[in-house]
Amino acid sequence: MKRLRVLVGCEYSGTVRDAFTARGHIAMSCDTLPSDAPNGMHYQGDVRDVLAGDHDGRPWDLAIFHPPCTYLTNAGVRWLHTQPGRWDLMREGAEFFRLLLEAPIARVAVENPVMHGYAREVVGRRADQVVQPYHFGHLESKATGLWLRGLPKLVATDDVKAATMALPARERGRIHYASPGPDRWKLRSVTYAGIAAAMADQWGGIE
Repeated sequence: MKRLRVLVGCEYSGTVRDAFTARGHIAMSCDTLPSDAPNGMHYQGDVRDVLAGDHDGRPWDLAIFHPPCTYLTNAGVRWLHTQPGRWDLMREGAEFFRLLLEAPIARVAVENPVMHGYAREVVGRRADQVVQPYHFGHLESKATGLWLRGLPKLVATDDVKAATMALPARERGRIHYASPGPDRWKLRSVTYAGIAAAMADQWGGIE
C-alpha cells in the first residue's frame, strides 16, 4: 500500500487525521483553532496557506475538507430571508466550499450537511453521496453529504440503521438535540470515528 500524504482541512479534533496516521499515512490537519489532539501534525491557520503542499512544498495525494456549514445548511435557509447580511455570508461560505472542492489536489472529498439550493447554485453541484453514522456502526442519525473528486463513494461498514431507528428521537438525534451552549458547535462538527475509519481504510488504499 502506498503511503499517502493527506491534508485534512478545517479539522481541529484530529479524528480523521489520526485515522489515516494510524494506518501508516502522513496526515496533517489544519484549522484556525489549535488541535484537540496535539500529538499529531497540525497547522493552525488558513487552510488556503497549505493547499499547494506542506511547509517543504511537497504536494498532497488526498485532501478531506470540513468547511463551516453555518450559512450553507438546509436547516438554516430560512434565516437568509430574515437576517441582514446573511446572503453575503452565504455566498462567501459557498465560494470557499467550491475553492476547496477545486483545490489542486488529485483526490478531494468535501463534507457538509445537506446543502440548500442557493448555496448549491454557487458550488455547482449536489453531493455525490449522503452518509449516516448508522452506516458505520454508530446508533445515531445525522445526514452528511460528501462531494467527491477522484474518489469512490464510501461503502457502509456496519449498518445499524434498524437498531438506530428503534431508538427514541432524542437518542438517535443526540447531536441535533444537544443543549445550547458555547461548545455545541464543536460537538456538531466532529467526524464520527466510524466514518473516519472508513475514509482511512477505503480511500487510504487507493494507489
